[in-house]
Amino acid sequence: MAVVVRCESGRCRGGPARGAGLGARARFAQRTRRLPVRARLRGAGQRVSDGASVRKHTEVAVGILIRDADDALLLSTRPEGKPYAGYWEFPGGKIEAGETVEVALRRELEEELGITIASAEVWKVTEHNYPHALVRLHWCKVTAWSGTFEMREGQAMRWQQIPLDVAPVLPGALPVLDWLAQERGLPAATPPTAG
Repeated sequence: MAVVVRCESGRCRGGPARGAGLGARARFAQRTRRLPVRARLRGAGQRVSDGASVRKHTEVAVGILIRDADDALLLSTRPEGKPYAGYWEFPGGKIEAGETVEVALRRELEEELGITIASAEVWKVTEHNYPHALVRLHWCKVTAWSGTFEMREGQAMRWQQIPLDVAPVLPGALPVLDWLAQERGLPAATPPTAG
């Protein structure tokens, strides 16, 4: 069963303290290059209102690709022309009408990275309210795929260990990095990166 975590102004409820999955260099860059992030706590499926407008959730399938040989995680940069361009994130994309999370993730990873995943199950669900979109992120751990990685949207990719040495990291990924750190027995007591 997936847990829904909602993030509000640098603090996430339902998960560990933020920042554990980031190394010192990445935490510093996260603070200094951070874009404003707004979030409000709401029930699943509800819309969030900022007073003037009502926003509906954008459903997103996200793949946490884990390399068997060394447990490294694949991160890629957001392409130019998109919000948060150059920020590091886990690959994935919007779930289209009629798609399951697995079908959407398979399609997105083929489109963006040129790989085909064996299967995907939702591990966690988080919500994040960015200035450009209110997103519900369906996080899936992926350990089996075929094909050769091709960065088809001009993005960079890196295999990373926790703590990460890339920065800045997309704010919505921070709670997940903390959970992954905890699962691996790594400390999750670093100070929050937002503030």
